[in-house]
Amino acid sequence: MTDTVVDVIKPTISKPLKNQWLAHLSLQFSHTSVGTQLTATQRKGPLSVQKAFYPEGRDCAHIYLLHPPAGIVSGDELRINVSIQQQAHLLFTTPGAGRFYRARTNLEIGDTKQTQITHFALAADAKCENFPQETIVYEGADGFNTVDIELTSSSAYLGWDITCLGLPDSNEPFIEGKYCQLNRLFCDGKLIYHDRIALSPANQLLTHPAGLANHSVFATFLAYAPEKLVNKQQRSELVEQLRHKIIEENAQSLLSVTDIEGLLVIRYLGSHAQQCKQLFIHLWAILRPVLIDKAAIQPRVWHT
Repeated sequence: MTDTVVDVIKPTISKPLKNQWLAHLSLQFSHTSVGTQLTATQRKGPLSVQKAFYPEGRDCAHIYLLHPPAGIVSGDELRINVSIQQQAHLLFTTPGAGRFYRARTNLEIGDTKQTQITHFALAADAKCENFPQETIVYEGADGFNTVDIELTSSSAYLGWDITCLGLPDSNEPFIEGKYCQLNRLFCDGKLIYHDRIALSPANQLLTHPAGLANHSVFATFLAYAPEKLVNKQQRSELVEQLRHKIIEENAQSLLSVTDIEGLLVIRYLGSHAQQCKQLFIHLWAILRPVLIDKAAIQPRVWHT
């Protein structure tokens, strides 16, 4: 673990001020004689989880993150730390969309920033699937969202994030808001993936052809498996399968697939969150049997 990550995931949470949520949730999952179990929980503020579900057997725990306020406002800071111990297998999702609401303009707390920081740490031979529902960033928001993943060379990870800017179908486009998304993935302490986008009216990334080119939805799907499960040749074949599926779905203009040092990076740029999610699910159905050795079984909450 690098010093940079330690600074991010072990904060000192100060006393919250008026109209401010400083929430923290730490979870530990362990492989036991009766399968993967939630073995330790520490929480502060409005973050919690339901009991684990086991729709595909006791070795894979499905967990739903709950945030009753349903959104993040100015001054809020949510920190989620998840530890997956050796040989444990976790599928982590949410029952609904995350939301960064319009930032306040009249603040006693003196800061408009809205922050969510999520950290997953996987031990040897652990497996983690991180599939939150989409994040909606409202017009006028001032959001900062970070996801840090720490792996070992023998662990496996599948995870996506889907970001929706504004509510264009309700004639509320994202124009004056600010939003920063940072994704990092470490393997055996080495940073192998760093992706950051910072949107603001000043930098024109929303409209620039080299930025989002006026698209309101952008997303990334990361997939990593150890060399002992998927070697370079198999990854090459897997990438071809993914690209064939993308062509089959007529989504060549929306999706791309890249192999970066054994990490498969799938990107979406378009205008429809549900379209993105369905495409990602189709690709997950190809990836999961190879990387996790299981068929893709969707969490029940995705159907409600």
